[in-house]
Amino acid sequence: MTRTINSVLVPTDGSEGAQVGARRGIDLATTIGADLHVLSVIDSREIEPDLISNDQTEREQLLEEEAERAVDSIARLAHTHLSGRITTAVKSGIPFQTINDYADTHDIDLIVMGSRGRTGFERLLLGSVAERTLRTANVPIVMVAPDADIVEIGDQLYENVLLPTDGSEGAELAIEWGTTIAEVYDATVHTLYSVETSRFGGVEGMAEIHDALEQTGRQALETVQERARAADISVTGNIASGPAARTILAYSEEHDIDLIVMGTHGRSGLRRYLTGSVTETVVRNASVPICCVPMR
Repeated sequence: MTRTINSVLVPTDGSEGAQVGARRGIDLATTIGADLHVLSVIDSREIEPDLISNDQTEREQLLEEEAERAVDSIARLAHTHLSGRITTAVKSGIPFQTINDYADTHDIDLIVMGSRGRTGFERLLLGSVAERTLRTANVPIVMVAPDADIVEIGDQLYENVLLPTDGSEGAELAIEWGTTIAEVYDATVHTLYSVETSRFGGVEGMAEIHDALEQTGRQALETVQERARAADISVTGNIASGPAARTILAYSEEHDIDLIVMGTHGRSGLRRYLTGSVTETVVRNASVPICCVPMR
């Protein structure tokens, strides 16, 4: 089973990081023929409640004009490439909540956004708009780092797509989305399973544990390979040893991966994700876009 992408949402705050993400969103919508939504959110917390009426009105107006410029800039770029419908919107509220509410209300299939906007890297570590959106979204999100390659819209952006798997339900959903994107771009799918035995340190029978994990990995890889072959997609499977996030990042660098697709909740579950999951670590450290697929 593959997924249908009819609508793409690009949130923007007008920053360089948002622009980098927006170009990826426009390219995806152009390649697929999807409708594009461009949204800028005025953070309601930036409107000081203790300002006198005139000052508050002026502050709101300035923020609204800034948001309008941000969406218009993206829309103008999209109009030169996109055949589908382009919808722009400026909303007021808590940014991550407003982004997710908009996605739910407008039946958005995929969100594409920069992983760091005006808040910067330091803010990301504490919980940026991107990170909060990622933790609460009901649809997949493509996170684009600000140092990702500046792309020419309409070029073949994704030649190698990495699908890490742990055989979990979250990985199963990611496989569907990964094969969909690979099919669109005629990309090769790389699938990776990490055998991690450090958590069993000191336990007797480590060789047997390693062999059992490796067997689980081979079964998980075979699931991805079967899906890819069914969609007539080139695929290669690999088993690595070591912490999952580290092996994913290393494999991405060594094999010129253009996009990583992974579930936000694997075997570690939601609680683990909220305190720092494999996906979160990869998002914070990868230089290529990551498509994060929620289980729900």
